Amino acid sequence: MLIRRTLLILMLALSAASGPRRANAADFGPLERIALEAVRDGVFPGTSIAVIHRGKTVFHRAFGRYTYSAASPSADTTTIYDLASLTKAVVTTSIVMQLVERDSLDLDAPVARYLPAFAGRGKEKVSVRNLMLHNSGLRAHTFFYKSCRTPEEVCSAIDDDTLISPPGTATLYSDLGFITLGRIVETVTGKSLDANFRQRFSLPLGMRRTLFNPPSGLLGSIAPTEQDTSWHFSMKRPLVHDQNAALLGGVAGHAGLFSTTGDLVTYVSMMMQNGSYKGKRYFRPETVRMFTSRSGKAPRALGWDLRSLEGSSSAGTAFSASSWGHLGFTGTSIWVDPEKDLAVIMLSNRVHPTSENISIRKFRPLLHDTVVRCINTK
Repeated sequence: MLIRRTLLILMLALSAASGPRRANAADFGPLERIALEAVRDGVFPGTSIAVIHRGKTVFHRAFGRYTYSAASPSADTTTIYDLASLTKAVVTTSIVMQLVERDSLDLDAPVARYLPAFAGRGKEKVSVRNLMLHNSGLRAHTFFYKSCRTPEEVCSAIDDDTLISPPGTATLYSDLGFITLGRIVETVTGKSLDANFRQRFSLPLGMRRTLFNPPSGLLGSIAPTEQDTSWHFSMKRPLVHDQNAALLGGVAGHAGLFSTTGDLVTYVSMMMQNGSYKGKRYFRPETVRMFTSRSGKAPRALGWDLRSLEGSSSAGTAFSASSWGHLGFTGTSIWVDPEKDLAVIMLSNRVHPTSENISIRKFRPLLHDTVVRCINTK
């Protein structure tokens, strides 16, 4: 017991240097405790957590290390994490939002209008909206690295695939759908997904550590993910954890983005402020509402997830029913509660050294419930 208490004290001292402490940080003692316990219990090697409430960043701290080794660098609020599927929301959905409100893209148009080769094998009626809602009928995931060697082969494999359900009849979270959306963005704009995101969002918002394919100069600031033993090609494998994103060159509509909590605070604040940030408008308020609101009984919004009305949710039990957010496989998440004017951003590398560690499933709802409890006790 003495050893455990001593270790906890040392970790608290370490975390104190991992991020700025605000005057009201003491209000978040319960949050600090569960984060430290999660590191101690091996939920993840390290994490960075930011809380936005009523327009202010009221908590921004990092805990743990890059790996479980005592010699590993301490995580801090500038540590870069592989966002995995947060790419779907932050990059692809954001670009689609701008294209839709500027009449460059029609949500109800068939995908084949933009990608004619997609129309085969019963996919003629799949719409862009179906892709955004994950009810296109496309399968969830395919290990393309087992049969494909180039990005072109991946795209052809999706175009040649058959649906597993008619469009609009069943919701199945699909990487293939967002890979296809990324291709649509590139076709409509004539620019890469990477270039679109830089020009539209990361540069004007000042998100300097948010990027695809981080250069070698940043490797020392990136938390490692899983050791990949399946990549057997002669080609160089990009840093990104997701194998299909790697096969697509590290830039894809479903995964590939790297970022920090600090940069994501900027992006999420813009979304919470109805698409405006520091005098610049990125979306009209009605566009933000349309893409983050529940439509009937649909379990998902357009590109964003919604808090489940039944059963468990990674957002916990205290976030409002109108909450929206997204998860990333590597251990990342964004959840926004518009009724409480509250957002929680958590980045981690829970897949290091293995993705078989799924303890984060219990931690995520605990995190969000704890944040609400801390906010309510101020």
